[in-house]
Amino acid sequence: MTLLEAVLLLVGGAFAGVVNAMAGGGSMLTVPLLVLAGVPGVAANGSNRVGILTSTATSLLSFRNDGIRVTQNLAPIIGPALAGSLVGAYGISELTDETFERVFGLLMIPLIILTIWKPRVRTHPEPWPLAVTMGVFFLIGIYAGAIQAGVGLMLLAALSHSGLDLVTANLVKVIFNLCATLIALPVFIIQGNVRWGPAIILAIGLSVGGWIGARFAVRGGEKWIRIVMVVAALALAARLIFG
Repeated sequence: MTLLEAVLLLVGGAFAGVVNAMAGGGSMLTVPLLVLAGVPGVAANGSNRVGILTSTATSLLSFRNDGIRVTQNLAPIIGPALAGSLVGAYGISELTDETFERVFGLLMIPLIILTIWKPRVRTHPEPWPLAVTMGVFFLIGIYAGAIQAGVGLMLLAALSHSGLDLVTANLVKVIFNLCATLIALPVFIIQGNVRWGPAIILAIGLSVGGWIGARFAVRGGEKWIRIVMVVAALALAARLIFG
């Protein structure tokens, strides 16, 4: 890894952290950034989980410090998520680097659209039956283990059918991501698909950017951050698709 690549990961990771804090969707940028820094596609996917682990753990501590707790039984959500994440991480690791990069680049297009036009989540939908809840979160777990980017939108929509209020749903989303990452990351490590140097630099950038975004958000800033994020995401998607 060259000095320029390290700076790219640090600065790009910081920007992604600001995006996550102010507008959401920064995780779409981090895997392509790792690829641009010379990390092969599947290893970029695995290395990205280090930053996700640190950021979700920090978010969970923040919820705890604010006194927010979950009183509901999360077993029907977390149990399937753990199993699905294991399946997803193993499955995606079977792809070649070139195939993964193209698949990820194509997936970025609908994710960018969802970032621009976020679907509305009903506040009081009818809860799903237990079997449906477990099935849905198993499938989301597979996606989280395999790709992860954009999983937050899926989770909030699904959690609204689990009888949770919005604040609790956001906390459960963090718990879900943490648990899924704790399962997926060892899979990538065992298979040699984590490049620790780039992963740690990116994680530092994400943490710094998240801190900046949370404390220095200004009125109207979210709009401009989102515009820059969408432009950057489209450029990175094109790089992954067309090489």
